[in-house]
Amino acid sequence: MTIALTPLISLIAGILILIMPKLLNYIVAAYLILVGAVGLFGSAGINLSL
Repeated sequence: MTIALTPLISLIAGILILIMPKLLNYIVAAYLILVGAVGLFGSAGINLSL
């Protein structure tokens, strides 16, 4: 079973925003940086297997 990275990050970010709304700016910034880096450099075959 493999888990896609983007939906997992989105889920964690959503939960954190519900718990602590002041973290919204930091969570959005980190998410955008991560998605941008993956988009530029590719996922390089990263697979999270469970």
